[in-house]
Amino acid sequence: MSGPVALIRRPGPLLAEGLVTHLERQAIDLDLALSQWESYAAALRSAGWQTLEVPPADDCPDAVFVEDAVVLYDDLAVLTNPGAASRKPEVAAVEEVVRDLGYRVARISDPATLDGGDVLKHDRTAYVGLGGRTNGEGVRQLAGQLAQFGVRTQAVPVERALHLKSAVTALPDGTVIGWDPVVDDAAAFERYEGMPEEPGAHVVLLGGNRLLLAASAPVTAQLLRARGYAVTTVDISEFEKLEGCVTCLSVRCRR
Repeated sequence: MSGPVALIRRPGPLLAEGLVTHLERQAIDLDLALSQWESYAAALRSAGWQTLEVPPADDCPDAVFVEDAVVLYDDLAVLTNPGAASRKPEVAAVEEVVRDLGYRVARISDPATLDGGDVLKHDRTAYVGLGGRTNGEGVRQLAGQLAQFGVRTQAVPVERALHLKSAVTALPDGTVIGWDPVVDDAAAFERYEGMPEEPGAHVVLLGGNRLLLAASAPVTAQLLRARGYAVTTVDISEFEKLEGCVTCLSVRCRR
């Protein structure tokens, strides 16, 4: 495929049974979730990304959160070993797709656990959330794989959120943005700024000054637009009920 590619995975029939850790379970409207997912994919395409669907994993309720299955860096795809046992089968089909795209493949193996949503990459640094889904051995194994690129890997504690990227993401200039009540250690980042809404902590970098943000963060969207960013918003309310955010619904292939 030519041009930037984003991996996505269609929500399955068991979505409503997805894991929740820090939220109370709410009813999920499956039809609305599918419509929202299609709008999310359309937003990526409108920004110039080609979307590539990973084969569905209908027995895995959380498979739509495809970011957790793989960490990409340059020509390397590191297949994760998810911290929740129910999510481990999600990885196999992702491996087939990244191999077909020409990536070299490595994997995180027991006793290590690692979820892709715990990995925030910017420039030559990889911040890795150390908490409920990713353990110390997972951080160590990932660091070993990324060292070939001269990447510095830094563990960051995660206790108040599901994943590191449930609490923070990074703007194009490297500023890490977050929602203060769920950020365990803001001092871990060279430049950190709190956002006014929890969903405002999650941005997908679409290239240049373009950002993708959840529609549930209108104040943050206004703030970022005032700084010169072109912000596209999408409604992902059904996925937010499962602790999902805009980052975890795709894997952006940037090489």
